[in-house]
Amino acid sequence: MRKFERVFLAGPERFGPEAALVQARQKAACEAAGLVAVLPPGCGELGEEDGELHARAFFAETIGRLRTADALVANLTPWRGPGANPEVAYLAGFAGALGKPVVAYMNILDEAEADHRDRVEAHLGAVLDEAGVWHDPDGARIEDLGLPETALLWAEARRFLVIITDSPMEDVTGLELCLEALRLYAD
Repeated sequence: MRKFERVFLAGPERFGPEAALVQARQKAACEAAGLVAVLPPGCGELGEEDGELHARAFFAETIGRLRTADALVANLTPWRGPGANPEVAYLAGFAGALGKPVVAYMNILDEAEADHRDRVEAHLGAVLDEAGVWHDPDGARIEDLGLPETALLWAEARRFLVIITDSPMEDVTGLELCLEALRLYAD
């Protein structure tokens, strides 16, 4: 039996206008589940001259914090397009490579957004060719597996929940359900 104490929370909500409020609710949800929330460091204000130095320091601090966690909860809510925040996707893969369990959730406004291919079509456009393969406007093939995210992100998650909500960037229901999944996984 594996016991979890520290959970790294990865998601795009820290960029939203209600970031402080959402992170406080996330920490409270972790505390209620008997867990400690581990959050990535804040980005802070960047000037043009410190971009590369800041990015390297941010990377080192983020990975250092991730290494202290027992598991990762990934918020794969579509962000700035049809897919998950690339930073969150990277952290999910990194956590998996470290042997840490990854559980994930995705907040969407409507059930119609639950399929990755449908979101790509809605955001970018898609064309079905004569062989039945979907392509984006650049001609690149679109994964059409009926999954909420790409195959690797979906398969990395030991549990992947899709939550329909009016507040995709602020709803913590998916987090709470993922924390419960981790508790059951540990028992």
